[in-house]
Amino acid sequence: MDRWKQYGGLAGLFAVCLAAGLWGFTSTGGALPWANRSAQALQRGVQQSGGALVDTGRGIVVAGPIRNGGMMLEFVGVVVLLAVIGIGLYVYADRYREHDESDRATR
Repeated sequence: MDRWKQYGGLAGLFAVCLAAGLWGFTSTGGALPWANRSAQALQRGVQQSGGALVDTGRGIVVAGPIRNGGMMLEFVGVVVLLAVIGIGLYVYADRYREHDESDRATR
């Protein structure tokens, strides 16, 4: 495939993703509602002198909608899937590097 076709395809894909993200951002009201909620939560935490940022006694902190919506099994499945993919890519890259180094040595 021609290099410029690849660059053009990548630029087109980037433009489509950027447009979709911008559309989603503006259609949901942008960052303002979340910024207001975040500021209120931070101010409330400061007033109540909240505890440590990391509390190992509580376990893994999962967002409320996931925890309350009964989606923990799906969440754990996605986390495990991503971990397996990451480990698989690491093993693949390690094996590919070994083959590449052995090919260079035989030349």
